Amino acid sequence: MINSSEELEVGQSAPDFSLTDATGTVRTLAERRGTPVIVYFYPAAFTPGCTTEACDFRDNLGSFQGAGYAVIGISPDPVAKLAEFAAAEQLSFPLLSDESADVAKAWGAWGQKTRNGRTFDGLIRTTAVIDAAGVVTSIEYNVDPAGHVARLRESLAMQSGE
Repeated sequence: MINSSEELEVGQSAPDFSLTDATGTVRTLAERRGTPVIVYFYPAAFTPGCTTEACDFRDNLGSFQGAGYAVIGISPDPVAKLAEFAAAEQLSFPLLSDESADVAKAWGAWGQKTRNGRTFDGLIRTTAVIDAAGVVTSIEYNVDPAGHVARLRESLAMQSGE
């Protein structure tokens, strides 16, 4: 098994990445400098929790953008699966493929999980808020997808209906 990665902490610089999105475009965190960004890691497209979370971000994207935030989703899914997921759920924010899990490991979003009595290494649902300078201002590991976006909006002091 792969060792769990070290979790990021508030105040640290967010590790840069270079990953391909669902459209085949290579995206980096560095290209987002100057704009706060919400980066969320999810285990697998088309699973119930990941679909709930992605659609919740989709439904609140206007309010995040109105408050100045970009949203990026990252999973270990291949690009083709991300493209299908984005189309099926009408997701208009970038979904990035981290098949090697190198980015998840660098961000502390990879580690030991237990499901149905089986222990394995995998992606840990994680959400980070990165400021315009690339510094982590908030990070949450083992995120519960139900109500997560509402809790995030509240922590960012965003009003409902923005």
